[in-house]
Parts: sequence; C-alpha cells; structure tokens
Amino acid sequence: MAEEAWLSGKLESYSDVMMPAAHALVQAIADLQKFTDLPNEELLTKPNNSPSVAFHLRHIAGSCDRLLTYAKGENLTEKQFEFLKGETAENSDLNAEELVSQAVSEIEKVLDFCKNVSSGILFEPRFVGRKRLETNVFGLLFHIAEHTARHVGQIITTAKIVRK
Repeated sequence: MAEEAWLSGKLESYSDVMMPAAHALVQAIADLQKFTDLPNEELLTKPNNSPSVAFHLRHIAGSCDRLLTYAKGENLTEKQFEFLKGETAENSDLNAEELVSQAVSEIEKVLDFCKNVSSGILFEPRFVGRKRLETNVFGLLFHIAEHTARHVGQIITTAKIVRK
C-alpha cells in the first residue's frame, strides 16, 4: 500500500461508490496498527483531561458495530448497550494490541459489508438511535468511515502526546 490508501488505486471487489469509504477504513486500520504501540499506563492517559487512546479504540469498535447494525436495518442488542457503557471506562483489562485487534475486527466487518452491499439498497431509509433519526444505508456507511477516521486522528495525536 502507498503511504495513503486512497493513492493505492482501486481496491478489488469494491464498487466505485463504496471505494472512498473503503479507502478511509483501510487507512484507519493501517494507522491504528502503526501508532498504537503503547503500554497500558500511556494507553489510559488522558492528557489535559481529553479522552484516552483506550477510549478511542473502544469507541471505534463499538460505534462501527452499532452503526453497521443500523445499516443492516437491525436494532441494537443488550450486549451492544453494555459495550457502549464500558467505552468510557477509566481502566482497561485489555492491552493496546487487544484493543487494536478489537477495533480492526469491527472495521473489517464494515469493509466486508461495503464490499457486498447491493447498490439497490444504498438509499433505503434506516433509523438511528432511540429517537430513530432517519438516514440511509449509504449515509451510515459514509459516516462510519469519516467517524472512524476522526477518532484515528485523535488516537495518533494523543499517542504522540503521551508516549514517553
């Protein structure tokens, strides 16, 4: 892969419509694997009371899972609500490698969905959250990509600040 995923050319098996989201998610995985080699103390550090790297990693995993559930037209499960509650935990029983693996696994599920989604359902309505805010499949997939990229950027910055 080139330094930037979007400069690597077409990703095999993705439609042209899904390519930008796929590139962003592939880049997110590469960046997570490159910038998150932190010991637990640094993983949990909240510089200037900003969110820790551990939070961002848990949040990427959880938000990808929840938003993909909505894209599939399904409702969240109790297990997903429990995971959401734990995203802001001040401790972690997982190390950086395990948290990254969890986040990457959820990103890969989104990539798989993007690869296989029928173009015929991209603009079907979907509803998000308890308030059932309306969007569509395409909007959800685009949001997963940009939301994940936003948190990866915060991880990179926070990791550079807390690294000793």
